[in-house]
Amino acid sequence: MRIAIMIDGAFFLKRAHHYWGDLPPKRMSVMLFKYYQSHVRHSGKRGERCDLYRIFFYDCPPPNIKIHHPVTKQIIKFGDSPSANWRRDLHQELRGLRKFALRLGQIDENNPTWKISGQTVKDICSKKVTAENLTEADVKLDLRQKGVDMRIGLDIASVTFKKQADQIILISGDSDFVPAAKLARREGMDFILDSMNQKVKPELHEHIDGLFSVVGNDGKLKYPQPDGERRKHYAP
Repeated sequence: MRIAIMIDGAFFLKRAHHYWGDLPPKRMSVMLFKYYQSHVRHSGKRGERCDLYRIFFYDCPPPNIKIHHPVTKQIIKFGDSPSANWRRDLHQELRGLRKFALRLGQIDENNPTWKISGQTVKDICSKKVTAENLTEADVKLDLRQKGVDMRIGLDIASVTFKKQADQIILISGDSDFVPAAKLARREGMDFILDSMNQKVKPELHEHIDGLFSVVGNDGKLKYPQPDGERRKHYAP
């Protein structure tokens, strides 16, 4: 059985931070390697040979804009920020992995908007906080990704119609992929969703062949690399 693993990068990194905290780019790439290898081992538990076709990682390059912060009034250069440098370094690490395809969309830099956190909105409504009391941390720039969901849907369709894999494992929690999942299943694809233990909407759960996460609530992988196995940072 051939397996294609498709990873919603923004979703994975958010959940990875929840489980494993702040990791440098190199360690995050190693963690990602261990994660999809755990999926391959799990699929092989049926007793049949499992081969990895390819791993697809979908993300966007960091924004490269300059903008005034509405609270501090200071100019922020997002392209020079630590988070932007971290993202670029991670992408570079991922490019070096075997059987790995990095699919990059774009950030909509033409329509940046500032967003106040939900808790801050509640505090303002209850008059615990006023506009004059807002801090830099209360306001965040909301930048939209462009082209990521489209690339995931196109790759699901392409792998399905070209019979390049027998099973697709999608690591995401987004119900926008329901049409692509339905198409894949109609064509005989075994479609597995890994939401990394995040609850998914019923309409997404309805159109998959299985919901399974290889990470436990404690952050430990369910199918770690066996003791004594040679540790080499690439896919089989």
